[in-house]
Order: sequence, then structure tokens, then C-alpha cells
Amino acid sequence: MSDQPNADVKPAEFPDLADTAKNTPAAPNLDLVRDIHVTLTVELGRTEMVINDILALTPGKVIELDRLAGEPLDILVNGTLLAKGEVVVVDENFGIRLTAIIDPAERAAALKDAAG
Repeated sequence: MSDQPNADVKPAEFPDLADTAKNTPAAPNLDLVRDIHVTLTVELGRTEMVINDILALTPGKVIELDRLAGEPLDILVNGTLLAKGEVVVVDENFGIRLTAIIDPAERAAALKDAAG
């Protein structure tokens, strides 16, 4: 055997991590994702056209969309509806004012519908 004197040997004791995880929710660390690039899309509306009509477009042509004037715009992040908004003018530039943030449960349901 070894030349070392008898050592007091005990089994290692570890805390029960399962109970700790259930009782203490992890705080989200948003600093981890702040520099991730995403695509922000503001959608005024949509329409369907045949290619012949698209080829006939000229400056000044009006295209009718599926929204009424003054209706909220859709604001999408990576294709997922995040908010509703309205067009504003800021220092002679167009901008978007957020008027409503979509409920997270609604966003999750929309993602499930899109995936399934």
C-alpha cells in the first residue's frame, strides 16, 4: 500500500441542485444578446399582383394594400410580430411610434402556428 498515514476519508457531499433550480428562477442576462443583429421590418400592408401588373408599374402608380388608412402598422423582428405602431415625422424624416407591444403568449402562439 502507501507510506502515508491513515487519512480521514469521507464521501463527498453535494447540494441537491434540482431543488435549488426549482425555487430560484434564473434572472435573464440581456447583456449576452444586446449585440446580436436582427432584421426589423415595418409592414404597411400587403397585396397580391400578377407579374404582368408588376411589370406595368410606373412612377405615380397607386397600389392598393389590404389595410385601411390610419390602421396600425405591423412591426416584425426576424419575421415575428413584435408590436403595432404608427408613422410619425421626426425632423423631416419618417419614423415609427410604437403603440402596442404584442403579448409574449401571443408571440409564442404565433411561432407555434408558423412552425406547425
